[in-house]
Amino acid sequence: MTHAPLRFGLIGTGRIGQVHAANIAANSDTTLSWVADPFVDGATAVADSFGGRVTADAGELFAADDVDAVLIASPTPTHVDLIERAVDRGIPVLCEKPIDLDIARVEALRPKVAAAGVPVALGFNRRFDPAFAEVRARVAAGEIGALEQLTIISRDPAAPPADYVAVSGGIFRDMTIHDFDMARFFLPDIVEVSAMGSTTFDEGARRHGDYDTAVVTLRAASGAIVTIINSRHSAVGYDQRLEAFGPLGTLQVANRSTSLVSLSTAERVEATAPYEDFFLQRYAEAYAAELRAFVALVRDGASESPTFDDGRAALLLADAAQRSATERVAVAVGLH
Repeated sequence: MTHAPLRFGLIGTGRIGQVHAANIAANSDTTLSWVADPFVDGATAVADSFGGRVTADAGELFAADDVDAVLIASPTPTHVDLIERAVDRGIPVLCEKPIDLDIARVEALRPKVAAAGVPVALGFNRRFDPAFAEVRARVAAGEIGALEQLTIISRDPAAPPADYVAVSGGIFRDMTIHDFDMARFFLPDIVEVSAMGSTTFDEGARRHGDYDTAVVTLRAASGAIVTIINSRHSAVGYDQRLEAFGPLGTLQVANRSTSLVSLSTAERVEATAPYEDFFLQRYAEAYAAELRAFVALVRDGASESPTFDDGRAALLLADAAQRSATERVAVAVGLH
């Protein structure tokens, strides 16, 4: 069956909003109908490039009769209210992570989302990275036997500005939350969290009581162990690796280089170009696939899109990690 393009309203036109706008415009199954941002100049610039009518008021977007789905890419404190407005209007919504920094607000919205029957998806785009998705599928197929250990390495090229750290919710809610969701992509039933953090180099993190370096250990109900290694800087570029280990073998995802060419001489062997140094480059394919999965969710429900409850579970793990690192205790969790 041929479908008319899904008409999107985009809320938020910062860096990630611009990525979503470009993907909506590039996908033959989607079109950008409205662009909303209180910073109307940003909305105008996005609409000029990718289409859509402009408004500074998201209420105008929600009231329009030509919006089939909403993509929320605005600041985190706006997410709960905007998801609720979309659900109240019966409009499917794809929202960037996290749902909120306060789990109480997430829990308060959860019953309405569950009862509404309106598709609500969370922007954990890394599930759609081709390499990560392949490893997960091969683990599920039993290629390495029952998963015993999962190692996730995630290091940013450089620390964020101090004013961003101040409102980010801390490294576990801002950065590690992607890794918590990746852990649950492989092992949904996490039952215990142990975390350790330190501040070794970033003055912004030190000033705002955050960590720039962290290691988290998760225990699944099966007994499998997940190790997450984070740093806010990496001299070699954007460091994104994964290893799944089982009794029959190991599956690994290596970093992506900016070039396939290597140099070998008398002084060095197989010298290669640096790794990609920005998340928008590393996960460009994942963002496009995330949009396709959401379109499938809206149209017929056959989708791998992360759910509202996946977003809730990742935030619960982030909160547990924060408590563990602060109090130096292992924290039992129940995600259901």
